Amino acid sequence: MTAPGHFGLDVHNNFVFSGGNAVGDQTAGHRYRLTPEFYYGLAPTIELGIYLLTSKPADGDARANGAKVRIKYIAQHDATSGFFWGANLEIGDTDRRVSVTPWNVELKTILGVRRGAWIFALNPNLDWSLSAHGGPATLNVDFKVARSVGPRTQLGVESYNDVGPLGDLPPPGAGSKILYAALDQDLGKIDLNVGLGRGLNRESEGWTLKFIVGSRF
Repeated sequence: MTAPGHFGLDVHNNFVFSGGNAVGDQTAGHRYRLTPEFYYGLAPTIELGIYLLTSKPADGDARANGAKVRIKYIAQHDATSGFFWGANLEIGDTDRRVSVTPWNVELKTILGVRRGAWIFALNPNLDWSLSAHGGPATLNVDFKVARSVGPRTQLGVESYNDVGPLGDLPPPGAGSKILYAALDQDLGKIDLNVGLGRGLNRESEGWTLKFIVGSRF
């Protein structure tokens, strides 16, 4: 969370080295996605933001793919230990090249606990369409386990898991499942998150590199 009255910028980068299913109308292999995220601290517990989605597939030119606006709430908590929780609500108008539901909503719940050098975080997320005939709401569950290995450095794993449509859940092994080895580094005025991931089944993207560079001002 950025401080009230201050702005921040995170630049999300994601490159798929190999394999995987298509996302929207784009093939996954060798696709690069760049997403600037601008945000503003409205209150100590509330932050507003906007994502600008772009991508470049292996067989095409770089294109803008729409935008999402968000509001995030994180309840007041001890920043060094104990339980924390919050929620992030996003509304997007995205191109069919990257999403099968152009007008969409995502509600991300944020649950976590810090114990000594360890942090455990869980994100059960609901996605649904605002478009006509957009299909049922879907669930995905992400989690992270990380350990501080220095005053400004964390190493851990991140897991991103599509569960499926509510009311008609597929078998547990279905849907995209991607596991990342991740590094979080505080560089003073800049935060860095780097992850190398691998899809765990045929429905997932293959080897993927992600890195997020963030700054608050």
